[in-house]
Amino acid sequence: MRTAPFDTSWSLPPYVEHVGKSIRLVPTDPTRDSLELFVAGHTDSPEALWRYMTRGPFASEAEFRGYLEGLQGRDDWQPYTVRRIDDSAALGMLSVMRIEPRDGVAELGSIWYTPKAQRTATNTEAIYLLLRHLFEACEYRRVEWKCDSRNEPSAAAARRLGFTYEGCFRQHMISKGASRDTLWFAMLDGEWPEKKSHFERVLYSGESISLSALNATL
Repeated sequence: MRTAPFDTSWSLPPYVEHVGKSIRLVPTDPTRDSLELFVAGHTDSPEALWRYMTRGPFASEAEFRGYLEGLQGRDDWQPYTVRRIDDSAALGMLSVMRIEPRDGVAELGSIWYTPKAQRTATNTEAIYLLLRHLFEACEYRRVEWKCDSRNEPSAAAARRLGFTYEGCFRQHMISKGASRDTLWFAMLDGEWPEKKSHFERVLYSGESISLSALNATL
């Protein structure tokens, strides 16, 4: 751990497109994206998809577009539309959020995918692209992942992706009118080089190997 004082703060992460092997992350444009994303997120079991999100499901495309418009212009929140490279179909969303340039810290969250994109490499590559962006291009120190304590798939995903569990914040917030306990996970800049090699081995080497297995060895 660094003991010398930091004499500078960080800049906001550039809000730009990120291109991977099978997906690209495009800064969300409410006018362009809202209808396609609304349909993608509300066609198949929307109650299950949005259960642990702080917002949603939405009653109409107009309501959903209003939600997206409310995120525009915020310094602390950068939503991305996840699109498949082959046909540009919208697969879901994720965000760089709760951005704290003074401390070099950001969170990856507000993540959802269509049922067909779940349990594929989509989220793995999306998270890899944003971690690489934050740790390498932006030189941030810490990236967080938080989820409702009842959201077992999200907690399992955090561990599989290499985030370290840091504890449960009891009665952390009110979400959809109910008290929520929040699980906190994080990854640090010093941990990134090894985690990066695991991501790239799973995503791009052609080997049949589990990211969970690789990260369990740390």
